[in-house]
Amino acid sequence: MNRKSLSQIVSGTCLSAGLLFTHVGIANADNWFPYPVEVWKPAFDMESPRSAENYTPQESAASAWDICVSFPHLKDAYWTSVNYGVIDEARRLGVKVQLVEAGGYTKLNNQISQIEDCVSSGAEAVVIGAISFDGLNNLVGTLAEKNIPVIDIVNGMSSSDIHAKSLVSFGEMGFKAGEYIAERHPAGSDPVKVAWFPGPPGAGWVEAGNAGFQKAIQGSAIELVETKYGDTGKEVQLKLVEDTLEAHPDLKYVVGTAVTAEAATGLLRARGLSDDINIVSYYFTPGVYQGIRRGQILAAPTDSSVIQGRIAIDQAVRILEGKPYSKHVGPKLYVIDESNINDFEKTTSLAPDGYRPTFSVDQ
Repeated sequence: MNRKSLSQIVSGTCLSAGLLFTHVGIANADNWFPYPVEVWKPAFDMESPRSAENYTPQESAASAWDICVSFPHLKDAYWTSVNYGVIDEARRLGVKVQLVEAGGYTKLNNQISQIEDCVSSGAEAVVIGAISFDGLNNLVGTLAEKNIPVIDIVNGMSSSDIHAKSLVSFGEMGFKAGEYIAERHPAGSDPVKVAWFPGPPGAGWVEAGNAGFQKAIQGSAIELVETKYGDTGKEVQLKLVEDTLEAHPDLKYVVGTAVTAEAATGLLRARGLSDDINIVSYYFTPGVYQGIRRGQILAAPTDSSVIQGRIAIDQAVRILEGKPYSKHVGPKLYVIDESNINDFEKTTSLAPDGYRPTFSVDQ
């Protein structure tokens, strides 16, 4: 498929959620672009107006720039997908990458020290998937004083010293998950009990996702009986779901992180509750993909995590080379369920089968 046709193929609507989704060809390094995105103007305000555009990266970098990439962890497949996008795009553009992961959402000091070490070893730009919305602001300010650009990827940061954002509205992600079940249970229908697991407390994406979800279910027949925060490790999420099932045996929905959804799938099956309780994730991973295909998970919005990784690397290169760039950009969101699970191009959201996290690219 050539690059012109890639941006032009749009297939139908997701009728269950009333959402337009994009179906594109295989999103490898050679033909992932142009890609449909939304651009916020003014930048860095999630409430700003958005324009629909097609994102096209550079053909190659002018120099083998050294870019540091910092993730909260690589404990789940979501960040593996972002890792794939970052690494594959770095190879395509011809730049170097040092990638570090802090080990979890309780390890803010780890993330800060890892980034400091990266810069000390020669990094010329930093891409950060932040553990905390506010907790890295001093570090970002210090990097700005050193003329080291920072790109905010996926999670969101509040610093005004950031150069670019490659991320979507997790408020909208949460909203779409809530909207999906609210449309199934509108006001006036029989009430249904829902438990909500937004993720680690204090993370910017979690607070945004929670606000969006809560807004979407207002005025529906949904009774939100629990909101439980916790790290996105599988054991943590499994324990949260187990405790909730004990407290609410008449629960009808488990909605939350992809790790929550994957943990709940096995737990409900083991307890013979798969036909009684529905599962919805508010983002997309291989486990969620398989769960939807098998009828174990109802739905999940996708933020095209691979593409976010690709765009962040291109933004970093453009900034280092003094070229025009989109300051605040994220892939168009759409919901995946049984109606379109076999039609969308999964390589925009998932790493290839068998891919393992990669921590460096040398040129």
